[in-house]
Amino acid sequence: MKPNKKAAAPLAATVTDIPEVKPGQSVALLQELHILTRDGKLNQDSRRKLKQVYHLYQFIEPLLKEVQATGKSISLVDHGAGKSYLGFIIYDLFFKALSDGSHIYGIETREELVQRSQELAAKFDFPGMSFLPLSVAESTTSDLLPAQIDIVTALHACNTATDDAIDFALKKRAKYMVLVPCCQAEVASVLRKNKGKSLAKSALTEIWRHPIHTREFGSQITNVLRCLQLEAHGYQVNVTELVGWEHSMKNELIIATYKNLPRRRPSERLQEVLETLGLEEMGQRFYSSHLEKAEHAEAGVVEE
Repeated sequence: MKPNKKAAAPLAATVTDIPEVKPGQSVALLQELHILTRDGKLNQDSRRKLKQVYHLYQFIEPLLKEVQATGKSISLVDHGAGKSYLGFIIYDLFFKALSDGSHIYGIETREELVQRSQELAAKFDFPGMSFLPLSVAESTTSDLLPAQIDIVTALHACNTATDDAIDFALKKRAKYMVLVPCCQAEVASVLRKNKGKSLAKSALTEIWRHPIHTREFGSQITNVLRCLQLEAHGYQVNVTELVGWEHSMKNELIIATYKNLPRRRPSERLQEVLETLGLEEMGQRFYSSHLEKAEHAEAGVVEE
């Protein structure tokens, strides 16, 4: 007879001896999220995923502390939450220790993922987490969310979902936005559609004459327009890498902080870029909401 295999020793509730896992992080939670295996191991895909979320958390944690320093509870909305890796890890590392009504809202269209996240929050007794089966656009007008939100995140919200997340944040008067855009195709489609008449305008159009350049330039200019849009609403914008390119090609991280900065110059620049590139028809998405927001700011609606 073959000897019975020795049963693996149970893992501690938290670990500090797995280099990729932060001290104090719940092992059971990471296992439920299928980031850690039952025996506490990481496969290559999970290691990449965890590295992205932890790296993003390094940017978000100081923002949480700044809101906390004001003496108020914290509200954070995570758009395109998916399986809510980001929301659960933020809650486990930061919100779990709070007892002031601070709350994380996960917005996700797939109801089966919302239900799974609700079950997981109940299992780990995370009362400050809610999950809503809504699109980003629907969440903007939903009465299930507060009128004002402190921090808005969108990790790999695809194509125009990032723009919807920005619109949500502007209307909710968010102090901070943390965005990792993904699959920006809308601007490229407009560049492609207008390519014939644009080519005669300027040598600059050579930048997007070839299809692969149209796609890549469209993606790049989408984020440029988003940054100008945010600056035109009084935000300070920083753009950096999320993680190394070997981990993800969708790697641009946009962090916006409301500072009530002057709006005229970025607003003019935004309009100029749209006109130069033949994207005037996209003004409704990137520009008109600024005018509405500026009027609110002038009236003192936007708060520091």
